[in-house]
Amino acid sequence: MKTKMQTIKHFIVLVAFFAVIIFPMNSYANHSWGGYHWARTSNPFTLTVVDSNTADWQSYFNTSNSDWNGSSVLNIASIQGDESSNARKRCVMITGKIHSCNAAYGNNGWLGLASINITGGTHITQGSSKMNDSYFTSSTYNNPNERLHVMCQEVGHTFGLDHQSTDGSSQNSCMDYFSNTGANADSTLSTHPNAHDYDQLATIYAHTDSTTTVGFAANLSIPVTEEVTNEPATWGYLVSQSVNGRSSNYERELSNGTKTVTHVFWTEEAARGCRGCDHRFDR
Repeated sequence: MKTKMQTIKHFIVLVAFFAVIIFPMNSYANHSWGGYHWARTSNPFTLTVVDSNTADWQSYFNTSNSDWNGSSVLNIASIQGDESSNARKRCVMITGKIHSCNAAYGNNGWLGLASINITGGTHITQGSSKMNDSYFTSSTYNNPNERLHVMCQEVGHTFGLDHQSTDGSSQNSCMDYFSNTGANADSTLSTHPNAHDYDQLATIYAHTDSTTTVGFAANLSIPVTEEVTNEPATWGYLVSQSVNGRSSNYERELSNGTKTVTHVFWTEEAARGCRGCDHRFDR
């Protein structure tokens, strides 16, 4: 016969078991990027993504926009941008909007780059996402699933999302660091947002603001000499890096009182070379 204490212990174990089933551990993970968010006065709000991607990236750009439109708090609108080589290479941030570009940024170790400009501590005023064709035209990375994974992730960062996981495992979210390369090249895992991404966006944007930074006309343009480019020296100082070396976060204080923060998605090769190094300097 079970003692009263054994019965209580058995009950606690059962509660914990079913809690794990009903509320998996990942559902508690917070992947807000520093509390950064677009200021706006109501939900849902519409963000405009300026499309400076070439034709070979268009389907991934369109799919990413469609996926993120599944959020209950934001809508994505796209407009055509300048597709000239110089415009794509520069991919300048545009006040109140997101700028999405692909270009051959060089064999500098990164696949994707997402930057946001911050004012007032946490308010996003503009953003850019860049895909590096110097790698995406190589046999290792040039497959539809890896392209979609990186496109979806870099745009997701410009909403204020961080990574769900950086250990290389798949959470079946584009906001993780699973690699759709090699043996996983045919895998569609981690190529779209998952339910937790949408839940996190709802949490980030649960409150409203008294002002807006969405599409606003205020002149907060970044000085040309302080733009974040493909040159690592423009990113500022290293704030954090994942244990596996695939993800780095940089900050740069600007002369106009704002700051630019940048997520860098490094190649597998760069990470393997020295996981704990600032990859800007280990080339």
